[in-house]
Formats: sequence, C-alpha cells, structure tokens
Amino acid sequence: MIKISRNLFFLVLSVFVLLGAFSCGRGAPKKEAAAAGEAGDAFSSEKAVIRHAHGFTIDYYDHYKLVRILDHDGTKTDTLKYLLVQEGTATPSGYPGAQVITIPVKSLVVMSSMHVALADFAGVADRIRGLGNFAYLSSTVVRNNVKAGKVTQIGLDGNINNELVISMHPGILMSMANPDVGFAKFKTMMDAGVPVMPNSEWLETTPLGRAEWVKLMAALVNKEDFVNKKFDSVEKAYDTLAQLGSRAATHPRVIIGMPFKGSWYMPAGESYMAKFLRDAGAGYKWADTKGIGSVALDFEAVAPEALTADYWLNVGQVDSKKEIAGKDPRYASFKPFKTGALYNNTKQTNDIGANDYWESGAVNPQVVLADIIHILHPELLPNHQLVYYKQLQ
Repeated sequence: MIKISRNLFFLVLSVFVLLGAFSCGRGAPKKEAAAAGEAGDAFSSEKAVIRHAHGFTIDYYDHYKLVRILDHDGTKTDTLKYLLVQEGTATPSGYPGAQVITIPVKSLVVMSSMHVALADFAGVADRIRGLGNFAYLSSTVVRNNVKAGKVTQIGLDGNINNELVISMHPGILMSMANPDVGFAKFKTMMDAGVPVMPNSEWLETTPLGRAEWVKLMAALVNKEDFVNKKFDSVEKAYDTLAQLGSRAATHPRVIIGMPFKGSWYMPAGESYMAKFLRDAGAGYKWADTKGIGSVALDFEAVAPEALTADYWLNVGQVDSKKEIAGKDPRYASFKPFKTGALYNNTKQTNDIGANDYWESGAVNPQVVLADIIHILHPELLPNHQLVYYKQLQ
C-alpha cells in the first residue's frame, strides 16, 4: 500500500479540487463566455499584471494602454510599440513609430491556432473574421463561423492575401513572429491602416509564460478583469500540480519525439517542454542543455538513452506501435516500446486532423501537466482522466 504524508494528502486533495474546476481543456465554458460579454467594452478598470511572460509589457494610462513587444528579426531584437486607444478618445502624442489600435478590438484576423486559443480563452473567439489556414482549427465557435461563411482564409507567411485582409478592415492582424522572415513583410497592410501585432509566445521558457499571452488579448478587448480571474485559476492549479510533481519519490526517465529529416530534436533544457518535464517529476537526460528551442541530435546519441528509458512521449505523426516500428525497426528495441509506455499528445485530434493540444492545450498548461504527472506517477493523480494524451497500442 502506498503511504502518503498528511501534507501530501492535502496537496493531492487540492489538486483534485482545482482540476475539477478547470479540467475540460477547452477555452471559456458557456457560463464564462457569457460573463465576458456582460463585462461590456468599457475601458478596463483592472490592469493585467504580467508575472511569467517576458515577451511583452503593458502600461496603463487614463484612456489608453502602451504595449511593448519584443520582435526577433534575424540577428537583432527590436521593441515594437502599440498604442491601444479607447474608441472615441484622442490619440496621445509623444509615441513616434507606435502603431495605433482602437480598443476594444471588434474584429480579429489571426494566423495560428495559438491565436485562436487566446481569443477563445478571453471569450471573444466569435470576433475572429480571418484565419491563416482552416486546417489547424479546433475551436467549436470558430469552426461554426467558418461553416457559416463568417471567417475568411487569408493565407500563411509569404502567401498572405494583402488585398483581401485590407478589404476586411480588421481591428488587428495577429501574426506569428518569425525571425527568419521579418516584420517588414507586413508593411503593405500597415501602410493601409491595418495594425499588425506579432505573437512571440513560442519564445517563452515556461508553460505559464506561454499561456500568459492571454493577457495581451485581454488588453486588446478590454477583458482584463475576466481574463485575470481565469488565468489566476490556471496559475494556481499549475503551481499546485508542480509542487506535487516535485515531491515524487521517483523520476522516470523520458525521451521525447522522433527523428525528422535525419535529426532527433530533443527539447533544450531552457524550453517550456523541459519545464513541463521538471514540474512533472521526470528524469530527462538533456535537462541541463542550453537554449529555449531544441537540441539536434543524431540517432546514435539518443539510442542509448531510449534503450533503457521508462517512457516515450510526444511521439509525432503516428498512432500505433505498428506505425512506429514501420518507420524504423530499431525503435522496437527501445524499452518503452516493449513495455507499452508510449504516449502521444494527440487525443484531441479532430475530424480535419487539427490537434487541440496545440490550441486549447497552450492556454491550459495545468491540464497538460496533470496528464504528464498521471502518466509518470499514476499514484499521485489516480482519478485523473487523460485529456490531451493517449497511450499508443
């Protein structure tokens, strides 16, 4: 029988309560979405306090907000400035080069599933009028609006239809920050009066840091009060779970992913995925490597660890052990393959192939963490049902 100390018992109990209140994994439930709408569009009396994200700041003034976003363009990093000015009020002077956005933003063009998740979390997914690609969409609200002809596909990266976006007159276009492409590609749209704001959440080093970009969306739509309360619940649940994972008696060894074009990309030690593994109480060979992205390794560098690892997570575009072995027969010799300790983050893949792990999962890191803890330490969360992960057979 597993013995649990009194303190650990109450910690586990608090986890169950928090997850019960926020375990669905989807954005705002209907009741919360209604509450967001009831708040109205008035200039927010509550400020967004940024505690985890490092890619943006928000300063508040009488009738406007000043947003600063770090933009990584090639080898240099610039700070982009945005004036979020309440509709019906004058644009303040003294901010040369800043893009002006009228708030609350009432129509959005977004480029990625992460942006959809931010809008869903804030209860304003119905304001999305343009989307880069329909193929990676999970939000029920936005999918229904696509079917109703209320959302337009505008293209990705170098294939964005500038004329189409300009004709839509959106309140903002939220772009994916891509240091290899640069922000200059949006000059035509900005010159035509369409504000363009990059989202660099993928550069954050913690799951809560990524998720906290919801507060930028809140500032754009004057929903700080609603989003602050909702994010506080996410933060509290995540922190409680991380305490639980850190107290695990064992640290099962984990490998991640599968080779792509000859390289096996393992999460670097300063990445948000490595943080997930630390907080879940995992043993991870590359935990001390530098960088916020991935470490490119060859098969020979990973195989010795994989042969004796306890779990294999986030396996990639496969759905069974047969598919894995079909890619390379050597995978069948890995310990987690033999024991069946294979878990992929694809349980929420829908009928069009979109995986909600990359959408709602990005703004619900507490649910993702609960999944990983349950996989690695089932005795700590025995009643948890996997939301984003599934075991491959």
